[in-house]
Amino acid sequence: MTFKQLLERWSSAPHVERTDKEYAVRLPIDSAARLHALTDLYDGVSSEEIITDLLSVALDQIETAMPYIAGENVIREDEFGDPVYEDTGPTPKFERLRREHLKRLGGAG
Repeated sequence: MTFKQLLERWSSAPHVERTDKEYAVRLPIDSAARLHALTDLYDGVSSEEIITDLLSVALDQIETAMPYIAGENVIREDEFGDPVYEDTGPTPKFERLRREHLKRLGGAG
């Protein structure tokens, strides 16, 4: 999801499934001011929803930014017949851990 899509979502405010676990954070003052400005701007969208959505977008972007590090093992060939090497960077471990936590938290996936 992009930030533009997020702004459109806040305009329509659909329901998103949430965990039972709460995560407490203490924001820098400027971030808190911007959060309150967004809740004022998008009336009907709670600060919790905004924080949740912003965190989701940030997590998507950090996952995308994780580097691909080519390993030694060829896992397949691409459409041109060139070898594709296993990823030995952080992404495979991150995905495995994400699936474990998702299962533990009761989510699908």
